[in-house]
Amino acid sequence: MAFPPPPQPQPQPSPSGTIQLTPITIIGPQYSLPYPVDLACTRKVLSLTDGGFLVTDVNDTVIFKVKEKLLSVHDKRTLFDAAGNPVVTVTEKMLSMHGRHFVYRGASTDEKDLICTVKQSKLLQWKTTLDVFLANNTKMNVPDFKVKGSWSDRSCVIYAGESNNILAQMHKKTTIQSVFLGKDKFMVTVYPNIDYAFIISLIVVLDDINGEGQSSE
Repeated sequence: MAFPPPPQPQPQPSPSGTIQLTPITIIGPQYSLPYPVDLACTRKVLSLTDGGFLVTDVNDTVIFKVKEKLLSVHDKRTLFDAAGNPVVTVTEKMLSMHGRHFVYRGASTDEKDLICTVKQSKLLQWKTTLDVFLANNTKMNVPDFKVKGSWSDRSCVIYAGESNNILAQMHKKTTIQSVFLGKDKFMVTVYPNIDYAFIISLIVVLDDINGEGQSSE
């Protein structure tokens, strides 16, 4: 069961785009709310344990938790809701030229449960640019979503396809407490009627890619 965060004042869109108006539900309607959702993503630096990556609302209530399995043959991360139910599982295709990742429904890694494929737009890139293809987009000529920005600055923006319509954007939040506790914290604003579980799954992919040093930003 999802525990939606309380409504927040609508933030202003980035000058490089406009807010997506058409509702987008990928994982489930319970994750699409009629108001903007602000989520805080916190990672304990150098942590490989359960709970090293947490997603909370503005009241510090846990919404999602990522459990990581990084020392196995296949890199796998599972996103759980607050009740401990698996929402999505992210895996990486080893030796892929473009850092390809797969997002599956629940705890599955079966092809029939594939939600989307995420790959780097270019082999070498100074800024973060990811192409996201939904499972039914088998030709993968045009991405359904794009992620652009600077991961090191935590200023990435998620767009609908090749348009300038913004689904969500992130920015870094540094506090004295987070520095002393060895935590990396950033905020993600998900706009109205956009599936925030899907957005967080893309953030998990971003974290995985950049945690391995595959991208400069």
